[in-house]
Amino acid sequence: MSEHLQRQPFGRLADGTEVEAITLRNAHGLTARILTYGGIVARLETPDRTGKIHNIVLGFDSLDAYRRSPHYIGPLIGRYANRIAGGRFMLDGNVYQVPINLPPNALHGGTQGFNAAVWTVERATDADEPSVTLSHISPDGDQGFPGQLVVQARFVLTADTLRLEFTATTVRATVLNLTSHWYFNLAGPGADDILQHELLIPAEAFLPADATLIPTGEIRSVADTPFDFRKPMQIGARINGADEQIAIANGYDHSFLLPGSAEGRAALAARVHEPDSGRVMEVWTTEPSVHFYSGNSLDSSDAGTGGRAYKPRDGFCLETQHYPDAPNHPHFPSTVLRPGETYRSRTEFRFSTDGTNVRRY
Repeated sequence: MSEHLQRQPFGRLADGTEVEAITLRNAHGLTARILTYGGIVARLETPDRTGKIHNIVLGFDSLDAYRRSPHYIGPLIGRYANRIAGGRFMLDGNVYQVPINLPPNALHGGTQGFNAAVWTVERATDADEPSVTLSHISPDGDQGFPGQLVVQARFVLTADTLRLEFTATTVRATVLNLTSHWYFNLAGPGADDILQHELLIPAEAFLPADATLIPTGEIRSVADTPFDFRKPMQIGARINGADEQIAIANGYDHSFLLPGSAEGRAALAARVHEPDSGRVMEVWTTEPSVHFYSGNSLDSSDAGTGGRAYKPRDGFCLETQHYPDAPNHPHFPSTVLRPGETYRSRTEFRFSTDGTNVRRY
């Protein structure tokens, strides 16, 4: 077995298509296991403040479990992350319809998004900073989206970071919004919910949503709301309050607008501290927003890794992306990709601890 990279079979689809697991690891206790099915991050292992290494993402032991789950546990998301109102948008005078898979809206690219595709291993590099590049070709008309799209997702493991880089090109004007949908619980396996995690998001504003979680178009200040995470706050501190937006989502399921990011340069999107384990995770991204989801819809129907059922708020997502439903809101940053252009996005998940008796990255 290679010191930094391992490739193993992970099962087959009903049509015989093989799914592979690629494991990246380094000498500092950081390990990522990535599946070709959906580009899923099935395991992400990091040390706690005492040096013990545990998995910190929700996942499953089998391919069938990933295929059955409706909760997008761990995959890459496309063509359009988050929601499109009514599944409809207009581009260059033409109306396009995406399958409605969360009535009355389209969610995460429709009924067969990138999360359900088997990606191709383009490159796998065994080095001190191991990496794997997955590619996927989405044909013209896929889930109603125009233009053949060629996408690459590159995972790179450094001493303290798992970096995800997207690139994409199209032969016809389309809309595109890519992200990852990893559920984190920094306390590790067997831990309770994520409500004690302390979260910082340096956002001055967020996007309020209607009853179907489509942005209303308003850009609202976080000041004096449960959405003010400019200073570290426990996720559970205000999650059961009377705020209208909290009630609509039964928790957090909202996009926060990030300050200071510039084209091609990553900015801090979030910082999370889990006090029992001492783990700290920082999220840096080139995207203009981060969508914070507090795992509200997990319903104990999924038996996760080790057989533990995932109940509401057992994991949280920090989805770096463009704004939900942006094609239907002209004042939102554009998600249009045209021929001759290259879509680029980079997000870094940086890990450390609050202790002094283990390696500080």
